Parts: sequence; C-alpha cells; structure tokens
Amino acid sequence: MNEEKLKIRLGKRIKELREKNELTQLDIASSCDFEKTSISRIEAGRTNPTITTLYKISIALGVELKELFEF
Repeated sequence: MNEEKLKIRLGKRIKELREKNELTQLDIASSCDFEKTSISRIEAGRTNPTITTLYKISIALGVELKELFEF
C-alpha cells in the first residue's frame, strides 16, 4: 500500500467511526481544538495527520488509536 492509499483508507475509517458515533465533523473538530476544514481534509485523505492529531481524534471518537487503522 502506498502513502496516498493509506491516507485515503485512514480518512475513510475515521469518517466511518465518526458516523457510527453519530458525530459531525464539527463535533470532532471542537473536541480536538481543530478547524472543521482540518477534519474534512483528513477524512478526504488530502493531508498526512501527525500521530498527535490521530491520538486526539481517537479520543474524540472514544476508540483506541489502533482502531483507526483497522481497515
């Protein structure tokens, strides 16, 4: 899997978990102290989030960090 595919799959997984928890992008952004556009770019696979960013997202989603990579 190349880097681009990984970013896309990760973004789709984050979106899937967010929707499963009935959260909006704004909900996640607010919990993480990010702009909504940042979450949008991550879910679209257009950015390479840091491990700290992913950790904050996992907390906002109520999942362990490793669950973001279960695709």
